[in-house]
Amino acid sequence: MIRFIRDIHEACRTASRPAVSFEFFPPKTDEGERTLLEKTMPALLALKPDYCSVTYGAGGGTREKTIGIVDRIQREHGLTTMMHLTCVNSTREQLRDVVLEAKERGIKNILALRGDPPDGASEWTATHGGFTYSSELVAFLRELGGLSIGTAGFPEGHIAQKAGREVDWGHLREKIAAGADFVITQLFFDNEDFYRFAEHMTKQLGVNVPIIPGIFPVLSGRQTKKFTEMCGARLPSEFVSKLDALGDDDTAVAEYGIEYATRQCEALLDFGVNGLHFYTLNKSASTNTIVKNLGLA
Repeated sequence: MIRFIRDIHEACRTASRPAVSFEFFPPKTDEGERTLLEKTMPALLALKPDYCSVTYGAGGGTREKTIGIVDRIQREHGLTTMMHLTCVNSTREQLRDVVLEAKERGIKNILALRGDPPDGASEWTATHGGFTYSSELVAFLRELGGLSIGTAGFPEGHIAQKAGREVDWGHLREKIAAGADFVITQLFFDNEDFYRFAEHMTKQLGVNVPIIPGIFPVLSGRQTKKFTEMCGARLPSEFVSKLDALGDDDTAVAEYGIEYATRQCEALLDFGVNGLHFYTLNKSASTNTIVKNLGLA
C-alpha cells in the first residue's frame, strides 16, 4: 500500500524505530534503468525499507523518467516512493501540470527543492512565472493538497547562502512553516555538523518535524571529492587522509566507506534521529551491508 511519508515517520516513531529510506536517480540508458529496477531494487527491497525517492534532473530534464520510475517502483514493487521536484526552468502552471500527472499515477509524496542552476549556468535565477524560493513551492504543493511534502536541509548551510548557516537554517524553518512534513539533509561526513544543525532547528527555532540525515557511502575517493566540492560539504582531515592513502583502489575505498558510514549511523541512532536516508548512487552492495551492520534489515 502506498502511504504518505509523514504517516510512515509517525508509525516508526510510535514503534520506536528509525525509518530507513534510499535515494535513486533516473538512469540515462535503458540498460541502466533495467539494472536499477531488476537488480538494485530487488537487492535493497530485501532489507524491507520504509520508502525510497527518485531525483529530478537539472532543469527538470528527467521529468518523464522520474515520474515513470516512481510509478514503476510503486506498481511493480509496492514500495512508497517520493518524487523530487524543483523550481528550475518551470512556471507555476508547468509545475501544476507535473504534480497533477504525478497524482494521477498514484504518487503521493514529493520532495520540494529550489534546485541547482541548470548545466552551463553559474547562478540560479527564477523562471518568469515560476518560484524564487523552495518555500514557495512547498506552499504551492500544500495548496494543491493530497500530498506529503518533504524538503531539504543543510547541516553546514547551503553553499549559495553567503550570510551563514544560521540564516540558511532560518529559511528551512520557513519551508516547514509553509507546509513541509519532514526534512532530509544533504550528505555530510562529520556528525557534529548534524548535531549542531538539529539542535538549532529544534531548540532554537522550535521545529518538531522529523529531520532525517542523508548518508553517503563512499565508493570512490575522486567521486566523493567532486560531489563535496559541488555541494559544499566538508570532508574531515582524517577522512581525506584515508581516501588519499587508498588512492584509486575503489574496492578498498568502498570497504572503508562501509566502515565509516556504519560508525556514523550508529552515532546518529544513539543521538536519536528519526531515520536514515541513504544516497545509493543506484548501487546496492554498500548500502545493503551498512543496513545489515546496523541490525535494521
